[in-house]
Amino acid sequence: MTALTARYYKADGKAGAARALPTELFDGVVHEGAMHAAVKAYLANQRQGTASAKNRRVMRGGGRKPWRQKGTGRARVGSIRSPLWRGGAVVFPPQPRSYRENLPKKVRHLARHSAFNARASEDRVIVIESLALEQPKTRQLAKLLGKLGLTDEKVLLLTAGQQPTVYLSARNIPDVQVRVFGTESAYDVLWADSVVIEESALSESAQLAVASESEQRSAEGADA
Repeated sequence: MTALTARYYKADGKAGAARALPTELFDGVVHEGAMHAAVKAYLANQRQGTASAKNRRVMRGGGRKPWRQKGTGRARVGSIRSPLWRGGAVVFPPQPRSYRENLPKKVRHLARHSAFNARASEDRVIVIESLALEQPKTRQLAKLLGKLGLTDEKVLLLTAGQQPTVYLSARNIPDVQVRVFGTESAYDVLWADSVVIEESALSESAQLAVASESEQRSAEGADA
């Protein structure tokens, strides 16, 4: 398996040598089925499900026949609340409901890994030394994105831990989202044209993955 690489930039936007991405997350596997299920579930879970209309059973009025059945020359009708009339009821109306979809944890993880691998294989993953800002400055962050060649693109910034200054600087830039690395969903990664990850976030993620794998092996050895 060929290791995936990403462009690397210093904190000031100067380009550096390409970096190899950790295989714990970027293993090259792209599972389109898992990504489709994750995106479908994410979009479904954004729906409020509050659409509502009234059928004839719950509408008020219309209990009296508007005119007699025969002899008027007009079409026969039994209620002014007929679905054929303006102001009448709705046939099979929408009712409040939940559209929520739950995905197994393993499918969510596979979809997230696949999304990262898909972006990395397209050379759309960028590793940056640091995104830290001393104070919220939208102009400063926009200038940095320009140096990275990400102007007029949808960009996902993944930070190492909470960084309020980065969030405040980015929230007024169109099509730029900020997430703490590890909290992003497969939809967030696929939404973005480019993904910018802080170097320290990647290294911490790789260390946690190695530690988790060693603990799992130890548990399996103890069980054996």
